[in-house]
Amino acid sequence: MDLRKLKTLIDLVAESGIAEIEVTEGEDKVRIVKHAPTMVAGPAPAPMQTVLTGPAAPSQPGPSPAPVIAEAAPEPAKGHVVKSPMVGTFYRSPSPGAKSFVEVGQAVKAGDTLCIIEAMKLLNEIEAEVAGEVIEILVENGQPVEYGQPLFVIG
Repeated sequence: MDLRKLKTLIDLVAESGIAEIEVTEGEDKVRIVKHAPTMVAGPAPAPMQTVLTGPAAPSQPGPSPAPVIAEAAPEPAKGHVVKSPMVGTFYRSPSPGAKSFVEVGQAVKAGDTLCIIEAMKLLNEIEAEVAGEVIEILVENGQPVEYGQPLFVIG
């Protein structure tokens, strides 16, 4: 992979909201990770790390801890979820001010264009994989998207 491509990938990660990107080209593989800026004002506290090796016997008898109640996970949408095949910027229409490709409640056929994802100055049309009705649009126009991020729900 040449340096110009690497520079473009680094700029893409720096300018977007993504934390990391991994690209494989032939036998070359590059992973770019953006770290949050660190403050140099004073000594940083040591990170807490817990290692569980097995059940531990309580050292003193006492009241048992209250059970942890997990929050209910959001109910997955009913239907086929269209996920982003790449990292880039999500656009609902072919150009600013133009009509959106699809709206909630609209019927689509397999192969219909749902949106565009701009990646490295290239516009990539994302097509419906199944026929049905657009139940939900999960991303706002102009928002950065990650690989595998849900974009649409088609029922």
